[in-house]
Amino acid sequence: MAVRDIFSFIPEVTKPEEKKLSFNVKLKWTLIVLAAFFILANISLYGLASNTLERFKYLAIIMGTDFGSIISLGIGPIVMASIILQLLTGAEIIKIDTSTVEGKKFFQGLQKLLVFFFIIFEALVYVLMNGLQAMPGYTGIVVIQLILGGLAIYYMNELCEKWGFGSGVSLFIAAGVSWRLFTAAFQFVDVQGKSCLVDFANTPCSGKILVLLQSIISRYPIEFVSALAALVVTVLIFLAVVWAQSLKVEIPLSYGRVRGYGVKWPLSFFYASVIPVILSAALIANLQLFGGLLENWLGHPTWLGHFVNGQAISGLAFWFGSTNILELAIRGGLLPIYLLQGLTHIITFMVFSTIFSIFWVKSSAMDAKSQAKKIASSGLQVAGFRQDIRILESILDRYIMPLTVMGGAAIGLLASFTNLLGAIVSGTAILLVIMIMFQFYQSIAQQHMTDMNPAMRKFMGSA
Repeated sequence: MAVRDIFSFIPEVTKPEEKKLSFNVKLKWTLIVLAAFFILANISLYGLASNTLERFKYLAIIMGTDFGSIISLGIGPIVMASIILQLLTGAEIIKIDTSTVEGKKFFQGLQKLLVFFFIIFEALVYVLMNGLQAMPGYTGIVVIQLILGGLAIYYMNELCEKWGFGSGVSLFIAAGVSWRLFTAAFQFVDVQGKSCLVDFANTPCSGKILVLLQSIISRYPIEFVSALAALVVTVLIFLAVVWAQSLKVEIPLSYGRVRGYGVKWPLSFFYASVIPVILSAALIANLQLFGGLLENWLGHPTWLGHFVNGQAISGLAFWFGSTNILELAIRGGLLPIYLLQGLTHIITFMVFSTIFSIFWVKSSAMDAKSQAKKIASSGLQVAGFRQDIRILESILDRYIMPLTVMGGAAIGLLASFTNLLGAIVSGTAILLVIMIMFQFYQSIAQQHMTDMNPAMRKFMGSA
C-alpha cells in the first residue's frame, strides 16, 4: 500500500461548503474549541500515581497544556511534526512541491502521520519514563488517555483552522498564557491551599500585584523592588511588542479593472508572524522536558542537563535555557555564568527562529511566487508596471526573503531578551500572547468588515 493510500483512512474535519464563513459561525466554533480546551485541561488523568512533570510548569505554558490533565501532551506532537517535516523538506531530503494542490495534500498527509506518531511516542515516553507515573496496573489506561487527549487537541486545532479564527495551536497558547498571566498577577492561594487574604500581613502572597502591596505594608524593600520590576518589565514588553508588530512594508498596487483605484499590500516586518517563535520555544521546551524525563528515568544527570525543581542547572538544557537576570541582580546573586547563559540563549533563539522562519515561508505558500499569484488572481498589479506575474514576483522577492530573515532573527532576539528580564510570566509567553491576540483581532476585524461591506465582500470574494 502506498503512503498516499494511507491518507484516505485518516479521519479529518470536513471543510465548510461555503467559500467564506460568516463572522458568527467562526466565532461560535472558536468559542466551542476554547471552552473544550479549558474543560479538558481540568480533567485529571485517571490512574495517575505521581506527576513529576508538575515541576516543569513554565514549560507547560509554551506547550499549551497542563501536565497531569488528559491533554498533558498539549501542542507538542503537532509542533514536533511540523519541525521535523520542515527540516526534511527544507534540506530536500523529502522533495515536496507545496505550490501544487497535490503537493500540499501530500505535505499535509505526511504531517498528520507524523503528528499521530508523536502522540503515541510522547504518551509512551511520559508514562514509561515516570514523568506521569501510573498506579500499578494502570499504565495502559494512562497511555490511552494521553493518546485520546493528544488526538482531541489535534482535531480541535483542525476544527479551529477550518471553521474558526486562525490556528488552534495559537488559540491554546494564548488561552494558557492569558490564564497564567492573570494568576501570576492576582494569585492569593499558595500550594498548601492557604489564602493570604485571610491574614494579609503575615501570609505571603504569590501574585505580583498582591506581593507589591504586601511589601509596602510590611516594608520589605527587596520584595517591593522585585515585584515592581516584574510588573514594569511586563508593561514594557507589551509596549515593545505592540510597536514592533506595527512595523511593515507597504507595496503600492493598482486595481486594473477600476481606473484610479489603488491599495497598499502590507508585508509585516515579522513576515512569518509568531510561528518561528512557537517552533523555537517548543523545540527548546521539548529538549528540556526530555532531559528532565531522562534524568528522572536513569537516576542521574545526562549531557542534556541536570534539573533541580524543574530548572536546568547544567548541560545543554541550561545553555539553551534562560535565567531571570534582573531578579538575580536585584537580590545580589548575579554571576558571570548567567550572563554567558543569557548570550547563548539569545543566539540559540535567533538562529532557530531564522531557520524556522525561512522554512515556514517556503512551505506555507508565503514565498514571492505564491504571493504574486495571489495578487494577480485578485486583478491587482504593481503601480507603474504592466500586469505580468513575473514582474510582480521579482518585485516581491526583493522584500519577502529579507523580511523573512530579518524578521525571524528580530523576533528571536525580542523573545529571548524578554526571557532574561523576568516578567510575571515567561517573556516569550507574553510576546506570543500579544502577537496571537493581535492576529485574532486582525482576523476578526477583517471578517467583520467583509460581512458588513458588500463592496468589500465582493472584492474579497474575487481575491
